[in-house]
Amino acid sequence: MASIPQPAPTPGDMDWFVQSRFGMFIHWGTYALAARHEWVKNREEIPDEVYRKYFDHFDPDLSDPAAWARAAREAGMKYFVITTKHHEGFCLWDSDYTDYKAPNTPCGKDLLRPLVEAFRAEGLRVGFYYSLIDWHHPDFPIDGIHSRRNHPDALELNKSRDVRKYAEYMRNQVRELLTKFGNIDIMWFDFSYPANEYRGMRGKGRDDWQSEALLAMVRELQPGIIVNNRLDLPAERSDIHTPEQVQPTGWVEVDGKPVFWETCQTFSGSWGYYRDEYTWKSPEQLIRMLVNSVSCGGNLLMNVGPTGRGTFDARALAALGVYRDWMRLHSRAICGCTQSEFRAPPDCRLTQNGDRLYCHVFAWPFRHLQLPELADKVEYAQLLHDASELQILPPKEGAVSGALTLDLPVRQPDAVVPVIELFLK
Repeated sequence: MASIPQPAPTPGDMDWFVQSRFGMFIHWGTYALAARHEWVKNREEIPDEVYRKYFDHFDPDLSDPAAWARAAREAGMKYFVITTKHHEGFCLWDSDYTDYKAPNTPCGKDLLRPLVEAFRAEGLRVGFYYSLIDWHHPDFPIDGIHSRRNHPDALELNKSRDVRKYAEYMRNQVRELLTKFGNIDIMWFDFSYPANEYRGMRGKGRDDWQSEALLAMVRELQPGIIVNNRLDLPAERSDIHTPEQVQPTGWVEVDGKPVFWETCQTFSGSWGYYRDEYTWKSPEQLIRMLVNSVSCGGNLLMNVGPTGRGTFDARALAALGVYRDWMRLHSRAICGCTQSEFRAPPDCRLTQNGDRLYCHVFAWPFRHLQLPELADKVEYAQLLHDASELQILPPKEGAVSGALTLDLPVRQPDAVVPVIELFLK
């Protein structure tokens, strides 16, 4: 048996977060019309005057916030995080500090408020993503990840750009987000890159964002809010750490100490809607990513990129359906659970909630499953999806010493990942 890591307390309210375990990320902006990655402006070095066509034609007439929220709840998700502003600089809400916002597109309205209200109505917590980067703002200095990085006069253009004014703009916008939409549970900033240097243009970090002042304001306006780790501040200033497109194989540690963590992942290879992207994950991969995260003490934030008309496309709905069908029968092996104190059998993962232990079986064995360290520690065992008993067998010849042996059906149950529920003594 191993002790379960205990992260140090943080200023944020982590109780609900570690109970939830599963959230929805939403990347939505005018890049949905380009439909070829949310970094399309950067990748193709599109000038503002050309990129403007997406703003001029942005009209998500089929957007149905209630349907999005319902899909998230049915998938077993307990919170959502929405890109209020991504790197392109476009804002979903009616900000007083920019004209580059949804109400000024053909859509003609604030898109953020209806989403917040719809997700709250379904019982989900609310998180706001806010990009520290802004390829549209005139005071954001051009750097190595800016869409104008290869402009021949980039260094000269930067002489008229003042990052201090941009930092003030950010604080004004974040203040709006944290004062006009009620209680906000998560503030998800993205991202810092102080070590990046390109053609004499340096990256950006805490001094550029004025991170100390920004974080202090966030904490003051919304006590208990959870803030992520991308402001380029010391690790202990963050509530959660956010490995991206990475599947941790153990409890995440920073400077040798366990932390609260959440991995953010995509259904395919893009965050924003990408019409011609085909590396969509299989049902087995989707469920295993969720199980792996919780079995290592973390959360999974799974992304959806809505289309330019405001819909989840068929592939996204199918992926959400995988979670819906599995979580309908197996959610108690995820929500409220964490890393187990026990060692998992081969091809299995363990999650635990008090005296309930859950064995997620990735490769169904023939007839018997031996669980290390659990002999004489289990009073009852059953398949979780239908509550059918699994008999506990006496030790057999060749059995692992100290292991519990379960008698399994020959055929794998009809579940992407079957789960065995063990009631500990």
